[in-house]
Amino acid sequence: MSVTIPNMLNQPESKTLEFKRDISSPKPILKSLVAFANTAGGRLVIGIADDKQLVGVENPLDEEERLCNLIADSISPRLVPNIELVTVDDKTLMVIEVFLSNSRPHWLKAEGAEDGVYVRLGSSNRKADHALIAELQRLVEGVAFDEMPMPELSMDDLDLEAAQQAFGDIRHLDEQALLTLKLLTRHQGRLVPSKGGILLFGKHRLQHFSDAWIQCGRFFGTKKVDIFDHIDIDEPLPQAVDEVMLFLKKHAFRGADLSDVRRKDVWSIPLGMLREAIINAIVHSDYSQRGAPIRVVFLDDRIEIESLGILLSGLTIEEMKQGTSRIRNHVIARVFRELHLIEQWGTGVRRIFEEAKALGLPEPKIEEVGMRLRLTIYLAKPHEISSDDKRAQSGAQSGAQSEAILAALSDGPLSASELMAVLGLESKTGAFKRAIKELLEQEKIEYTIPDKPTSRLQKYRRSK
Repeated sequence: MSVTIPNMLNQPESKTLEFKRDISSPKPILKSLVAFANTAGGRLVIGIADDKQLVGVENPLDEEERLCNLIADSISPRLVPNIELVTVDDKTLMVIEVFLSNSRPHWLKAEGAEDGVYVRLGSSNRKADHALIAELQRLVEGVAFDEMPMPELSMDDLDLEAAQQAFGDIRHLDEQALLTLKLLTRHQGRLVPSKGGILLFGKHRLQHFSDAWIQCGRFFGTKKVDIFDHIDIDEPLPQAVDEVMLFLKKHAFRGADLSDVRRKDVWSIPLGMLREAIINAIVHSDYSQRGAPIRVVFLDDRIEIESLGILLSGLTIEEMKQGTSRIRNHVIARVFRELHLIEQWGTGVRRIFEEAKALGLPEPKIEEVGMRLRLTIYLAKPHEISSDDKRAQSGAQSGAQSEAILAALSDGPLSASELMAVLGLESKTGAFKRAIKELLEQEKIEYTIPDKPTSRLQKYRRSK
């Protein structure tokens, strides 16, 4: 093993690199080795202080033997990393190199096979849940989640009309075509849908995969606090691409005449990059996970696309940026390729980075956030919501709040705090205050103590 320690010391801790001062607390070290073996391999360097100063390892031969015994006694299946003692500036460092294991998932024996599996997310270790453990096992076995059969269903559970509509003249979807595309698969002598078939064209997709939809939101400013507009898209996945793009275009049109919408300068966001990112999220999302849908967040300075699932084992963010790709969902990817939504295997992310550079945009950012993968595309200029749109949205919010207040007062008078509790508000929002003021001015509601508007006993009631 060839190690360049000075180069390592110039790098931050990451998915494949970690530093420790010593092995006095072995459990975090063992967690990291397990996580490296389960995720993408990595190196752990012992003898480095928190401030990156070289402190070295005392009695390195004894410590090496101790660590080997700890690994053998604490990790299952057996893990045999490479351990090398390296001298730098008269200090001896211990470098443990772990490769992506073909025996994964590994776990800590003390915690067991269900609770002791760890994976690497950024520079930290995270305990894997049941779904992720199953994914690690499938990857070793070469089984794609979306190729698996759904034996409790039948061919009738596929929306073949929607599927044929998506394919149009590209292909006639007879039984053999459905088998070739693996929308159908054979299971115990029967033809049943695959998970990919149901994800793509299931009649009741969301009953089986509750997170197989896309949530889009346009927020005010640069923080995900106040939402301006949103839409939930539950169309079949191939159609969902265009639906998301329509939402983004709705909030990115510069105001030119509609006859000019094919001009590139009409749009204030990089549509080509965004389309690639949305397709990438749909194709590579880990639909075996549960918790949240794919999310597309439009902010003034950037657009974020989040999908479920961490990177596939053996893949790092740097490798993604360079064009390395591994297919998680074989059925979905094959159908998207047939529908010409994917041009070339594994080139989507690289094209996103190349186009950003060509357009003079900041480099996109890829990060693992919890059990999700987020791709952020930055805009050339702030894209603020217009004053007219803000006023229109404010009016819509006040209108909805007014209707809710009137409905709440139908059963009798309520104080401001009681109204807020009924409406589920933690504080008096701007929309709440505007709605109360407008309803009083319109004489649709009135004070119960009109002579003392600020009385602590004051309540509101519907006007008689």
